[in-house]
Amino acid sequence: MARTRTSKAWMMQHVNDPYVKRASAEGMRSRAAYKLQQINEKDKLIKPGMLVVDLGATPGGWSQVAGRIVAPAGRVIAIDLLEMAPLAGVTFIRGDFSEAEGLAALEQELAGAPADLVLSDMAPNISGIALADQSRLMGLVELALDFSIKHLKPQGNFLVKVFHGAGFDGYVNAMRSVFKQVQTRKPDASRKGSREVYVLGKGLKMAEHNSETH
Repeated sequence: MARTRTSKAWMMQHVNDPYVKRASAEGMRSRAAYKLQQINEKDKLIKPGMLVVDLGATPGGWSQVAGRIVAPAGRVIAIDLLEMAPLAGVTFIRGDFSEAEGLAALEQELAGAPADLVLSDMAPNISGIALADQSRLMGLVELALDFSIKHLKPQGNFLVKVFHGAGFDGYVNAMRSVFKQVQTRKPDASRKGSREVYVLGKGLKMAEHNSETH
């Protein structure tokens, strides 16, 4: 019964959420679109003509925002385990980014072109066991950082969702070793009670330095 009451409470919160209502009214894929919009308004990460990679993209809120800005000359390459309905200017790969096959498909689509920006709003399926969930998330975001180091152009940027908890400080320090600036963002669209925070790495340092620190 407790789970049912909790589920009902979550559903009531969800349907009454102003960003959920706004997403429905404005034809956005998810309320998460407004998180990226708000961060981008502040940091001007996405510009016309860019090549952007979106890790863990489904249902497509972030790809939708990025695709509209980079169009028509730019491109978004998105990957997720779950299917995603097509979006203009977005190439979607259905695959597991954390597995060799999915990563290879993504690298094949890039065809050696360096990305201007890597986005990651990934999160694992939540088990309810806090330590296990945090460990799985940190594993994903570490892979996303490794991918960014390898595939961003010099001075490229990386925006990633991380949860406060074990490993957070170490992860931020790892980002500081490879990006010129590292900042945290908590956009208004991020629910106040959520442990999520967005970590932004600006200005990937030269590859020679990256090879020395990793």
